[in-house]
Amino acid sequence: MPIYPKSFPVLLIVGIVLLSSCGTPEYRTEKTHCEAEWLMKIPPVYRQEVVTKYRSQERPTGRTTCTTTGTVTQCDQVMETISVPYTAVETVDIRKRQRTPQIASCAARACTAKYGNSACER
Repeated sequence: MPIYPKSFPVLLIVGIVLLSSCGTPEYRTEKTHCEAEWLMKIPPVYRQEVVTKYRSQERPTGRTTCTTTGTVTQCDQVMETISVPYTAVETVDIRKRQRTPQIASCAARACTAKYGNSACER
């Protein structure tokens, strides 16, 4: 089990704030307050998990495309992009799925109370 520094929750909040670029500035402000509140109510619990990820890879299809310019013919293999699964170990917050709807609900309630709508639109 990895050990995180005491400042990790603060760094996590800052990261969430930077990544949450959706909505109005007012909504993001309310969401930031709600995230701080719910991170204390449902603190993160981190665990190493094996996950399946996918990477794109090019492979030849067996076909070629040829173009002729004057007396020179240039042939290129036709490639296709495929998705290749692989496993990786990631550190995940097992409480995130529990906390995320609480944050969204909290932000919507705060926006409705201040602006009369759940998106904090003026």
